[in-house]
Amino acid sequence: MTRYARQMVLPEVGAAGQERISAARVLIVGAGGLGVPALQYLAGAGIGQITLIDADTVEETNLHRQPLYRIDDIGQPKVRAAAQALARLNPAVKVEALKDRLTPVNAPALIAAADVVLDCADSYAASYTLSDGCLAAGKPLISASALGLSGYVGGFCGGAPSLRALFPDPPDSGQTCATAGVLGPVVGMLGCIQAQMALRLILGTTPSPLGEFVRFEAGRFSQFRFDAAPETTGPRFIARDEITPADLVIDLRPEDEAPRKATPQALRLPGYGPTGPLPEPGQRVVLACRSGLRSWRAADALSHRWDGEIALLALGDEN
Repeated sequence: MTRYARQMVLPEVGAAGQERISAARVLIVGAGGLGVPALQYLAGAGIGQITLIDADTVEETNLHRQPLYRIDDIGQPKVRAAAQALARLNPAVKVEALKDRLTPVNAPALIAAADVVLDCADSYAASYTLSDGCLAAGKPLISASALGLSGYVGGFCGGAPSLRALFPDPPDSGQTCATAGVLGPVVGMLGCIQAQMALRLILGTTPSPLGEFVRFEAGRFSQFRFDAAPETTGPRFIARDEITPADLVIDLRPEDEAPRKATPQALRLPGYGPTGPLPEPGQRVVLACRSGLRSWRAADALSHRWDGEIALLALGDEN
């Protein structure tokens, strides 16, 4: 146990706490700027099992903020490169590497197998899919987001309010790190806070990180609790495989963005929401786009003139 001596000397850890850390199962969704520091510090602390899911490969543009990877890793799946690096860091930690996208279909089983879930995905669809799944399963979720020079980390579900309770409305900005940029130390700090919150949760320290929200903006941290935030309803994300023949599918992407529609029968209506054909009574409408943000905004507009079931579909860059 000499590897963990410096953390075991803490009264909050000790031998019993280290046993809890070594027995913990953590699901990390995303092996990018947030996931890399979370992976490094959780593996360093001796987490028993880490399940890592990410569909991306290492690119040169990742290296300035994802120092787990090296030039030789470019072109490799991130999950494979991360698992190899973590094995060198701490071979006692079991890493299950899944090269895949998180979807509403695979999320429930992944969540059920974990004690703590970390949302490091930088994706609206993944964040809300995880939050909905963790809320239903009673599992804790540590979610973070970063853009430019700011970001946040929060502890959701597992007895605390969900992400929807704190963020019930679609975001104002559809920008990503690729379009707006991000500074490496910003995601590094936030990913480290995610790891710290996860360890606090595993160790059972008080106050609980669940219901805690930390924001970094203009070079300063601020913090508040949201334990009493009321839950809210809203459209849920589904996977393409969950579309049925009875659904009215609206593809919000123009043809030059996606030559192939979400389904052969889908209506291509980029401006749908405030206008456009309404579903039949009892019919579900499925709103499809790349990231899920346009679908969410269209659903918000549609809800003002139709009170039926709305589902969201985030297709990524698959077509």
